[in-house]
Amino acid sequence: MRKFAVVPLALLLLSVGSIAHAAPAAATYYVDAAAGNDAANGITAGTAWRSLAKVNTVALHPGDTISFKRGGSWNGTLTLSASGTEEAPIVVGAYGTGNLPKIGGPVTNCVHVTGSHLAIGDLRASGCDWAGFELAGDDIVLDTVQADANVVGVSIVDGSDSNTIRWSTIKDNTKMSKLTPKEVNPDDDSGAFGVLVHGNDNVISRNVISGQYAFSYDYGFDGAAVEIFNGNRNLIEYNTTSDNESFTELGRNGTGKTADGNVFAYNSVTSTKAQGAFLVTRGARSNIGPVRGTVAVNNSVSIPNGDGWSCDAGCGAGILKLRSNVIKVGKKVGYEDAFDSGDPAESADEDRSVYAGSVYQFALGPNSVKADPLFTSSTDLRLKAGSPAIGRGENAGFPYDLAGKPLAGITRFDAGAYQF
Repeated sequence: MRKFAVVPLALLLLSVGSIAHAAPAAATYYVDAAAGNDAANGITAGTAWRSLAKVNTVALHPGDTISFKRGGSWNGTLTLSASGTEEAPIVVGAYGTGNLPKIGGPVTNCVHVTGSHLAIGDLRASGCDWAGFELAGDDIVLDTVQADANVVGVSIVDGSDSNTIRWSTIKDNTKMSKLTPKEVNPDDDSGAFGVLVHGNDNVISRNVISGQYAFSYDYGFDGAAVEIFNGNRNLIEYNTTSDNESFTELGRNGTGKTADGNVFAYNSVTSTKAQGAFLVTRGARSNIGPVRGTVAVNNSVSIPNGDGWSCDAGCGAGILKLRSNVIKVGKKVGYEDAFDSGDPAESADEDRSVYAGSVYQFALGPNSVKADPLFTSSTDLRLKAGSPAIGRGENAGFPYDLAGKPLAGITRFDAGAYQF
């Protein structure tokens, strides 16, 4: 799948290392959980530090690197409060061979980033009581990290903007932050997030996100691959997701808060779980709406036991736009308020898609069809020959499909995440 022209973390480290040699203030520090010594100088693998406590006290400068030894494990929080620059980010990565260095609980956050302009890669954050990685700064890149066994794999807090999470594995974050019986509170269960976005202008791209699925008194099960709350203009693209309770849910609350202009493109969404959904959003009649301007284009969805999309409590063309999606589900394919009200103004802006399922509570666009999309399988959503999705899409302006096939120069676009 990795056919995109992106810079691997190793080259990024080399590039920053070159900057570091040119800038006298820059340095590389090593951390070894087994053989390190906090009394050492930390500037070679042979004189590595040992503890997170030592790393957290170091005054880092633009261009500096912190490198954790592979195979090592640390309990506690890695706190990154210093900032790099666009030209010389602070780099956090790994050295040696073996498993990713693991930073884990029991603590609130495994890795807590309040600085800006950092490049963090080749780390595992596991078993923390809230987030594997919590981002509270701007212009942070997470590349080839793993986050598992937390409430949320990656949390992007309110005010944390223009970050990138890419090429990472986010899985089995199945803890709940709220889990109360219905007789105590019938609508407050929350948790099991892959990526939880409260910030603006973030890019979540080319990740594998799976297994965010946890018991809920209120909803049966809960969890989301990517949940956006009070976050605007975020781009969720080219992700492969499986066995999450939902792919995405959007909402807003608080005076002046919005969750507008978010785009979901060229994602693969599959699940074999007992329940699931692709996309849930809402209008102004919801106590956590309206969510305006959500766009979902060229996504492929197969959820045999679940639902497709829902746009309620004041749906309309300004709330949700759907184009060139391929959605095959076992239950409700889609819902818009116009189905109950009869008012066409409460319809989503939907067209050029292929749908298969048992219940349709929306009006299909003029170029959409109800038909078997002919996926290769329920988990491999490439199209077979003769699929009604072939040639049904439109140019959404993206350079590749999910398999990395260039889209420049073609004249007949397919619906779904894969160009046949």
